Amino acid sequence: MSTQYDPQSLEAKYQQQWETTGAFKAVEDESKEKFYCLSMFPYPSGRLHMGHVRNYTIGDAISRYQRMQGKNVLQPMGWDAFGLPAENAAIKHNVPPAKWTRENIAYMKGQLKKLGLGYDWDRELATCDPDYYRWEQWFFTELYKKGLVYKKEATVNWCPNDQTVLANEQVEDGGCWRCGTQVERKELAQWFIKITDYAEELLNDLDQLDGWPERVKAMQRNWIGRSEGLQMNFDVEGVPLE
Repeated sequence: MSTQYDPQSLEAKYQQQWETTGAFKAVEDESKEKFYCLSMFPYPSGRLHMGHVRNYTIGDAISRYQRMQGKNVLQPMGWDAFGLPAENAAIKHNVPPAKWTRENIAYMKGQLKKLGLGYDWDRELATCDPDYYRWEQWFFTELYKKGLVYKKEATVNWCPNDQTVLANEQVEDGGCWRCGTQVERKELAQWFIKITDYAEELLNDLDQLDGWPERVKAMQRNWIGRSEGLQMNFDVEGVPLE
């Protein structure tokens, strides 16, 4: 028996065994308590970095612990693959966006498998798949039919290099977080969802979320930001109050 740990051979052997036996495949089993663990989908930029390793190792450790507790665990994986970053990367590398994205997904999937993470790959999805984003489109059209979306002009953070809108959190020292280009303020026509129609219900139902930490519920209340306003009277010298 070798006293040295050889990850190239040993880990590959057991990872192949897990795949052959479907060790992490989620199946219906009413006799077990269910546990669902979903980590944020990575953007298929082409290569994993240590930030990915840290994030997905944490989720995997939680899933393995729950599985050892006898629970029926579902831990899926997918790819946040739709939108401008893929288009900009494709332009930069002079390849079609679909080819760039699919090749990156294949490479990063191989990296995740080499890490030995316990995903049910039968449930893999990519947000650029029509079978996925058709439901986002359906959801939007249903909101539109019910008068819950509207279009208007609004000021945005605009990166002239990436040709995209940036959230406030994506502006760092006045520049774009991706390329550093100076961000401009620009008026654009945009779609908005009328979440204010549900503000009261959302606020009231926060009190029913017994499993949520108070700090998280406070963040949600502040994000909803309901304001009822107030009336004030100020004393002005020489002017009597009515």
